[in-house]
Amino acid sequence: MPTTVASLAELTTLHLGGPARRLVRASDRDAIVTAVREADAAGERLLVVGGGSNLVVPDDGFDGTVVRLESRGHTVTHEDGGALLEAEAGEDWDSLVAASVDEGLGGLECLSGIPGSTGATPVQNVGAYGVEVADLLVDVTVLDRRTGAVATVPAAELGLGYRTSRLKGADDEIVLAARFRVTTDGLSAPVRYAELARVLYVEPGTRVPAADARAAVLELRRGKGMVLDEADHDTWSAGSFFTNPVVGKPIADEVARRVAALDQRPVTAWPTDDGRVKLSAAALIERAGVSRGYPGPDAPVRVSTRHTLALTNRGEGTTAQLLDLARDVRDRVEAAFGVRLVPEPVLVGGCAL
Repeated sequence: MPTTVASLAELTTLHLGGPARRLVRASDRDAIVTAVREADAAGERLLVVGGGSNLVVPDDGFDGTVVRLESRGHTVTHEDGGALLEAEAGEDWDSLVAASVDEGLGGLECLSGIPGSTGATPVQNVGAYGVEVADLLVDVTVLDRRTGAVATVPAAELGLGYRTSRLKGADDEIVLAARFRVTTDGLSAPVRYAELARVLYVEPGTRVPAADARAAVLELRRGKGMVLDEADHDTWSAGSFFTNPVVGKPIADEVARRVAALDQRPVTAWPTDDGRVKLSAAALIERAGVSRGYPGPDAPVRVSTRHTLALTNRGEGTTAQLLDLARDVRDRVEAAFGVRLVPEPVLVGGCAL
């Protein structure tokens, strides 16, 4: 049955956001489909919420129906050379990763500790430590709001790119479940990320026990305040607030020149397959003079004390203050280096930078 919710802050990892007019908790696929169809038939505005880890909700809330995905469970189908792991959209992502490791499956372990629901991972093409969902995703089951039909969409048709897909920024397809191709030998995907390889004491490209890779990733993420902990306000965030900008080589060269002129350490950069360069947003923020904890210990919303890509609510903040901080950080980077950072979370309703 629909209920009201005092504040959407209760459903987001930022602990920010005003009330919803109506909240429906959907416990399985059928309940999700029914709730969405009923809202559409009534002409209601609709917001679908999973783990709430990638949402910025206005202080005045959402004047419509919020459908909370609470579907749970996963199945494993073994096949030659591996297995297919299917999970419900409302399944907690890190719980799914933990279960896959416990069951001797490999592939998801580098995505450990990422908050949110499984259904959100293809939308954002979630990635970390050298692995992204696009590497593993087979297909998704979606409710097409335009037709009312439930369909299976292959990963190749989702437009998966760096922290994006055709599902991001659109609301006409609701993910109900996702399938991933995983290995069954208990080993991780090849370790691609240099920092992770160092922690594991292996060469890049090495496969290690999936449990070891998961433990190392969780250790790294905790050190950056990127594993949820209700007692730790450094984790009251939407994760990385900005994506790493991908720019042409002339722009990357100009950034390097400006950084050198400031006598700062070089900005970490990675070449992309299309000849462009991905720059570290965290490094750009730091070189622009925004330090951890900015703007100071008394600010109700501030940059994490452990990672400059996370903007955190210290307990008494508002969404308006968060957006003001995001604009400040973005504008400082653009003024210093001519690169405009783009937010990674979904900005709901009247939220805008």
